[in-house]
Amino acid sequence: MTDQHDENSLIQLRREKLAKLREHGIAFPSDFKRDAQAAELLGLYGKHSGESLDKEQVRVHVAGRMMAKRVMGKASFTHIQDGSGRLQLFLQKDVLDESYEDFKGWDVGDIVAAEGVLFKTKTGELSVRVDKLRLLAKSLRPLPEKFHGLADTESRYRQRYLDLIMNPESVRVFQTRTRIVQHVRDFMSAVGFLEVETPMMQPIAGGAIARPFITHHNTLDMDLYLRIAPELYLKRLVVGGFERVYEINRSFRNEGVSTRHNPEFTMLEFYQAYATYNELMDLTESLMRSLAQALNGKANVSYQGETYDLAPAFRRLKLEDAIADANKLDRTKLRDTAYLRTHCEKLKLPVKPGYGAGKLQFEIFEKTVEPDLKHPTFIIDYPMEVSPLSRRKDSDSFLTDRFEFYVGGRELANGFSELNDPEDQAERFKAQVADKDAGDQEAMFYDADYVRALEYGMPPTAGEGIGIDRLVMLFTDSASIRDVILFPLMRPETE
Repeated sequence: MTDQHDENSLIQLRREKLAKLREHGIAFPSDFKRDAQAAELLGLYGKHSGESLDKEQVRVHVAGRMMAKRVMGKASFTHIQDGSGRLQLFLQKDVLDESYEDFKGWDVGDIVAAEGVLFKTKTGELSVRVDKLRLLAKSLRPLPEKFHGLADTESRYRQRYLDLIMNPESVRVFQTRTRIVQHVRDFMSAVGFLEVETPMMQPIAGGAIARPFITHHNTLDMDLYLRIAPELYLKRLVVGGFERVYEINRSFRNEGVSTRHNPEFTMLEFYQAYATYNELMDLTESLMRSLAQALNGKANVSYQGETYDLAPAFRRLKLEDAIADANKLDRTKLRDTAYLRTHCEKLKLPVKPGYGAGKLQFEIFEKTVEPDLKHPTFIIDYPMEVSPLSRRKDSDSFLTDRFEFYVGGRELANGFSELNDPEDQAERFKAQVADKDAGDQEAMFYDADYVRALEYGMPPTAGEGIGIDRLVMLFTDSASIRDVILFPLMRPETE
C-alpha cells in the first residue's frame, strides 16, 4: 500500500511539473532533428583518444530517454538511452545557464535532446559536452528501481514497453527475432521460393487439426474463421503453377496458453512441387545450420544449459521404432488397438473410445518420447490416422510420408509429402467431418473447393510448417514463448 501511495505521489508531482511546462509554451516539441545515435558514435569514436577528439571537434545532435542523472552543483552527468544504446552527457551551469536549472528539476525517464561536442572523460568514457539542452517529452510515471529493474514476469509481458526500457536482454531477444525472420526470407528466396500472402479470415478453417476462432462479417452476414494454417491456400497456388511458394504467416488456434503455446503465433509454411518429405528434411537441415552460423558464427546452439551440434546429419527415427524403444513394447503388436490401449492406461493417458491404433501410438509418443528428443531429430512415418493431409506411404498404407523435427525436446517443424489424390482427400475430409459430428471440435471441415482444386491436378508436392516463435526461443535461449512474442495474450488486469 505504501509503495502504491508513494508512486501516486510521484506521478502527481510530475503532473504538476508538466502543467508548468504547458504554461510556458509547447510541452511536447517535435522540431528537434537528431543526427546520431549512441551505438553509431561509440563505434566511430569510442576508441579515439581524448586528444584526437579535442582536435576533431565532432559536433552531434542526440536524443533519448534519461536513465540516470548525477547533479554536482555547477556540473552534472546524465545517461540517455536511445534505440541503439546509452550515451553520457556532461552538463555545465556556466554553459547552459537557464536550461541547466531546468535540468535539475527534470526526472529520470524524461526524453531529452542535446547538442554538443564529443570528448572523453578522465575515466575514458565517450561523452557529449552539452551546450544546448531541451526537454522533448515529460515522463509522468517513474521507472522501476534501477538495481532490480522490471523483475515481475507478468508485468514484463503486460507492459512490454517498460520491459524494453529496463531490460537490455529483452531488446536483444526481439532484435534477434527480426534477424531470424529476415534470414529465413533471404534463405527461401535464395533457393527459389516465392513469398505470397493468403487470407487470414477464411470461410472454412482448414490445414490443421485445431479449434478455430470464429468471427462474423456483418455485410455478408456470414461466419468466418481466423486461419489455423495457410496450408490449403498455399497448395491451391501449387495447383495454379507456383511450384515453390512460402508464407511467413500469423495463425490462430483457440487452445490453451502455456510456455509453448500462444493462441496467436507465427509460422513459416512452404510447398515445393516435384519433391518429397526427404528433400524438405534436407532443406530444414540447411536452414537450421545457416541460421546458427549467421547468429552464432558456428553450427551449434545452446539452449537451457545444453549445447546442440547442428553440423552432423540430423537423426531420422521412425515413430513406431521410437515408441517401441522408449516403452519396451512388443513390436509385433504396435498396431494392436487393445494392446496399445492397455499401455495407455498404464501411462494414465486419457484416450477416447474412438481412437484407433494410429492415434494411440501418437498419444504414447507425445507422453514418452517427445520430451527426450533433445538433439536434432526427425521423427518420420506418422500414422495416417493423425495425418489427414499427408500422402500414404506406398509401402505401408497405415503410415504417411510425414516428419516432425525436434530440438531441445520441442517440436519446431512438421512436414510431409502432400496428398494430391482428390478422391483420397475427399474420403479423409469425410472422416474428419464424422469426427466433428461426434464431438471433436478440432476435426477438419469438408473443403469442397480444395478438393475441386486437386481435381485439376496437383503435381507431386511436399510441404512444411516451421514455428517461428519456437525457432526464436531456441536461438535466444528463451524458456517461454511469451519471452519471444512482443505482446502475448494475457487475461485482463484485475482492479
